[in-house]
Amino acid sequence: MLADYQPLETFDELVDWPDASGGRPARRAARALAEHLSAIGPDELALRQDLAAHSIEASGISFTVYSEGVGIDRAWPFDIVPRVIEGTEWDRIEAGLIQRVGAINRFIGDIYGARSCIADGVVPAELIEGSKGYRPECQGMEPPAGVWAHVCGSDLVRGADGEMYVLEDNLRVPSGASYLLTNRLVTKRVFAELFANQSIRPVDAYPDRLLRILASAAPASTPDPGRPNVVLLTPGIYNSAYFEHSFLARQMGIALVEGRDLFVEDDVVYAYTIDGPERVDVIYRRVDDLFLDPSVFRPDSVLGCPGLMAAWRAGNVTIANAPGTGVADDKAVYAFVPDLIRYYLGQEPILANVPTWWCGRADQKAEVLARLPELVVKPTGESGGYGIVIGPRATASELAACAEAIEADPTGWVAQETILLSTVPTWCDGELAPRHVDLRPFTLQGRDSYVTCGGLTRVARQAGSLVVNSSQGGGSKDTWVVDLVRPEGPLVAGLDQAMGEGRS
Repeated sequence: MLADYQPLETFDELVDWPDASGGRPARRAARALAEHLSAIGPDELALRQDLAAHSIEASGISFTVYSEGVGIDRAWPFDIVPRVIEGTEWDRIEAGLIQRVGAINRFIGDIYGARSCIADGVVPAELIEGSKGYRPECQGMEPPAGVWAHVCGSDLVRGADGEMYVLEDNLRVPSGASYLLTNRLVTKRVFAELFANQSIRPVDAYPDRLLRILASAAPASTPDPGRPNVVLLTPGIYNSAYFEHSFLARQMGIALVEGRDLFVEDDVVYAYTIDGPERVDVIYRRVDDLFLDPSVFRPDSVLGCPGLMAAWRAGNVTIANAPGTGVADDKAVYAFVPDLIRYYLGQEPILANVPTWWCGRADQKAEVLARLPELVVKPTGESGGYGIVIGPRATASELAACAEAIEADPTGWVAQETILLSTVPTWCDGELAPRHVDLRPFTLQGRDSYVTCGGLTRVARQAGSLVVNSSQGGGSKDTWVVDLVRPEGPLVAGLDQAMGEGRS
């Protein structure tokens, strides 16, 4: 099959650039996968793709899309051909993500505290005051261990130069970890032989590590510090990520609750149970800030719990991620993260940003407007790929409307260089075809840190498309971090010789 595979003129993650003979050998971390794909052939691969689809449907792995105000459950879109990343490269990515989230946590604490970054001119005050994620109600708060963002899903892209870049940071209620885990479960079923013959780093530790991070963030007032009560707060069954909420709660062995299951008394949060009220110490919330507490934010919210913010401010409950964390989720703040790393940590960023301009600065706005047909323009307060204008693919009328929107609200827009995303072979209409991908690993931070081994690879299903979001027709792949280093020495050499002679 790979003989007929036609990569695009960008970095392909399975096959290397052409060699002296004009051929495109498999990248060294992906050689075992390439050989296996060639060995089993298209008919067998098609059969295994069907088996994967049936497994996903039978397991109830789904997501919800909204069309004309109606939620529609769909089976999770999964492609059988995994993405392979070499272990040594991943070690660097992991270090870069921990560095990044560490600086972001320092920044959030500073914004709701002394605001030294503004006083020292690192970020402009208007950047914060104009952010949709800034919550004045959080001013003066100091969460346990100074951690505001316990979970961060960073979106990474690989450019045509082969380098990984951070595209954005998702800090409010980042989703996708459950699909990372279920993708691996499905891949193990359909490619079991490859797991037996390679050193593929596992991902199944995530729920345990998440629970440990959440438990370690329990407030000092917890009656039983050794066993804090952790719950997952969901908006309910009609939320697009409800499968993930129930999956993670089940994997962690904690209660899945809705706002109506909680109440606050004397600034302490309790959950209704069949045995009576039970104190809650940590809430892993999957509800947006504005719906958390109707007595503080939206009075019409039925998703949260009245008094929740007072209990949090009193130090009697930890909310993860903390309210107000979205101030660092803003795409305009993203442009300043490399400077924040230097400012708070005194280090150079390990992972680079995609070159970004914030239109809130007059000189940068002028450059964006002059280069609009070349850039990707994004509204700072949106997520999920909505509102984006891809300059090279936009019509004249779309570009004109975009320029008008920037002029009307400069602080609400950023622009980025167009990155030609890397590709991975994807099973499309009976053949392997290159499709663009991004990657969302998850970084946990509490009293220690953890990064998933790989992440959720999202793939554009349409030829040439850069849209990878599942809500807009994208799919997903399992991500393999493969270690290549083998031990050396007389014993290994003797084993190699014995195997070669058929004696092992």
